[in-house]
Amino acid sequence: MSTAEQQPENPPAAEGDALLGAADIRELAAALGVRPTKQKGQNFVIDANTVRRIVRTAQVRPDDVVVEVGPGLGSLTLALLEAADRVVAVEIDDILAAALPATIEARMPRKADRFALVHSDAMLVEELPGPPPTALVANLPYNVAVPVLLTMLDRFPSIERTLVMVQAEVADRLAAEPGNKVYGVPSVKANWYAHVKRAGAIGRKVFWPAPNVDSGLVSLVRRTEPIKTTATKAEVFAVVDAAFAQRRKTLRAALAGWAGSAAGAEAALVAAGISPQARGEMLTVEEFAAIAEHKPAAQGPAL
Repeated sequence: MSTAEQQPENPPAAEGDALLGAADIRELAAALGVRPTKQKGQNFVIDANTVRRIVRTAQVRPDDVVVEVGPGLGSLTLALLEAADRVVAVEIDDILAAALPATIEARMPRKADRFALVHSDAMLVEELPGPPPTALVANLPYNVAVPVLLTMLDRFPSIERTLVMVQAEVADRLAAEPGNKVYGVPSVKANWYAHVKRAGAIGRKVFWPAPNVDSGLVSLVRRTEPIKTTATKAEVFAVVDAAFAQRRKTLRAALAGWAGSAAGAEAALVAAGISPQARGEMLTVEEFAAIAEHKPAAQGPAL
């Protein structure tokens, strides 16, 4: 057999050739007439080393089905396709959604059939094409990062591992532990689904346009066993929302509206083994669940 006959029909591109660099990103954007907007929280990653680092940190495996929210021009998408079995990208922007499949076909044709695009608002997505996703990896728009993250974790329980790039301040809140001054609603709700930790920092210069804030990576590994409680997620989250709506107040005062009265809140707290003088920022998600289990029965109108 000749040397020519031994060559694969479509030889793979040299490592790094398929990924988008700063010049590629700007060329693509110019061709599409795209200017990143603050309104949509768009900051495109223009550094191939950064997207490879994100994929490594996310521990993407060859058998993973990865869902990506907000793929933009495709820099992270291509790096994910290099490492995963399949990638499903959810993009709300009309122009970007229309262009992304062609970018994948042009730069990574051998993986084009392993890519699917969902043109939608991630908050509205109820199902995804193909096998259930096993991982979520995304550069989330800063203005919707927490609700999108929590919605995806809730709707797609098959997602075992998540790595998101978010504003550093949001990353700190998501990964905060009880007693930390930034511990709050995002911290507790994320912990309902997963074990959460900070997974690194990202500099401003790897984005176009460069944001005015630093970015951070957050790793979430889904709990193998759900929180043990007889309360529903909605019931637990109602307590969390009430506790942090007035975070400077004691739980006896902060939960008065939720319980129907301050006395009712105190009774629920005592029954849950929690001091009525404690504040929400000191409680674990398990403790919030215990409070939810002891919500006083609603009192009917006096006759």
